[in-house]
Amino acid sequence: MTWVGLVIALLGALGYALGAALQQYEAVAEGASFSLMKRPRWWIGGIIGFTGACLHAVALSFAPLVAVQPISVATLVFAVPLAAFMYGRKPYKAEIFGSIAVAVGLLWLMLLVPEHNVKPSLSTPAALVFVGVIGTIVLITHLASRRASGPAKALLLSIGAGATTASVSTFVRVVGGGMDGDFGKLLHWFTLAIPVLLICAVMLLQHSYAVGYFGIAYAGVQVVDPITSVLAGAIMLGEPLPTSPGTAIPAIAAAALTIAGTITLGRLAPDHSKKPPAAPIPAPVPATAAADLD
Repeated sequence: MTWVGLVIALLGALGYALGAALQQYEAVAEGASFSLMKRPRWWIGGIIGFTGACLHAVALSFAPLVAVQPISVATLVFAVPLAAFMYGRKPYKAEIFGSIAVAVGLLWLMLLVPEHNVKPSLSTPAALVFVGVIGTIVLITHLASRRASGPAKALLLSIGAGATTASVSTFVRVVGGGMDGDFGKLLHWFTLAIPVLLICAVMLLQHSYAVGYFGIAYAGVQVVDPITSVLAGAIMLGEPLPTSPGTAIPAIAAAALTIAGTITLGRLAPDHSKKPPAAPIPAPVPATAAADLD
C-alpha cells in the first residue's frame, strides 16, 4: 500500500504549497500577529494548508516516513512561483533555479535512504526526550533570530518551524501506523500532542513568513522537516538509514546541491505586499509669501 500513501502525500503537498503561499502574502502584509485572524485570505490559505496536512497524515498511515517525507520537497518548485504570482510578478530566475536545486538535492538525498516499512513503536520516555530536543531547537533558533535580520532571520525561524513540523509527522506516523484498525489506540497522549505541536508549527511558520523571504523560509522548512523526520524514524522507530559506503559521495553531492540552492534563495530581495507610501505633495506657497521672497 506504499504507492497509495505516495499519491495521497503528493496531493497533500500541493495543497500545503498553495496554502503556504496565501498565508505568506498575508503575513507580510499584516505581520505575524493575531490581526491575521481578520484576513479572509489567510483563513483560506490555512484551510487549504490544513487539508494538505491531513492528507499528509493519511499518507503516513500507508507508508513510512522515509517514503512520504521526500514527496513534500517536490512542491518547493510550485510554492515559490505561486508566491510570486501573489505579488503580481513573474518568478525570478534565481528563485526557479534555487527551488529546483533544493528540491532535487533533498529528494536525491532522501532517495538514498532505503525503504523498509516497519510497524512504528515509541515509548513514552523516548517521546518526551524527542519533544525536549525539538523544544530546545525551537528555543535556540528563536533567540538567535532576535539578533538576526533579513534571510538569516527567516532561515532561523524556519528551522524551528521545520523541526516542529517534523515532530508532528513523527507522532502521526506512530499513531496512524501503529493503530492496525484499533481505534482504541487513539486514546493516548501521543494523539493529543499532535494538535498542540501543529499549532506551535503554524505560529512559527507565520513568523518565518512575515520576514518576507518566502523562498528561504519555505525551503528551510522543507529541508529541516524531512531530515528531522528521517532521523527520528531511524533513531526512534527503527527505520533504516543508508549504510553502504557507496552512498557517501552521492549524499555529499546531494547535500551540496541543497545548500547551494538554499544560499541562492537567501540572496533574493524580500517581498512586500504593501506599496511604499507616496511622497507628500508640497503645500502651495501663498501668492503674498511668494512676492515677499522676490
